[in-house]
Amino acid sequence: MLTEKLLLELQAYIEAHQKCVEYVLSAPSYPLELAESELFSYVRHKRKPGFQQLLFRFIDEKGAPDAAIYKKAGLDRRHFSKIRSNPGYRPGKNTVLALAIALELDKEETSQLLAAAGYSLSESDTFDLVILFCLEKKIYDLDTINHALDYFSLKPLAGALE
Repeated sequence: MLTEKLLLELQAYIEAHQKCVEYVLSAPSYPLELAESELFSYVRHKRKPGFQQLLFRFIDEKGAPDAAIYKKAGLDRRHFSKIRSNPGYRPGKNTVLALAIALELDKEETSQLLAAAGYSLSESDTFDLVILFCLEKKIYDLDTINHALDYFSLKPLAGALE
């Protein structure tokens, strides 16, 4: 069971690391001095970069201009700008996959990017299997991938509204 003290420590940690989000507990005031707890320590040591951080790290590693990536992913400038300017923005799975394909990420890197946005690829879903196949075969052309998806009567990656 989480005690009020642990919840306050959790709140302080999140506020310190995600300045764009404010959490308010509906509990009475507590002393500002919070001791480190096991939960606090676990979250601090296990937390990975968010989607925005990871995406722009991959873009920097590839050395490609932002415009080249979002155009190759089939995104418009406004959507990409929303991703860049809003750290709390969570794009849809298709958008994340389109960006991973545009960046020519491998299967592991794509999984990392998806996980940072709260998604994963499942081997029990036909759409995801098509994507996994393309990643394993290093197929990074959106037209080819969309053709493969269309073959199974699935929604294309690029150009879909989320």
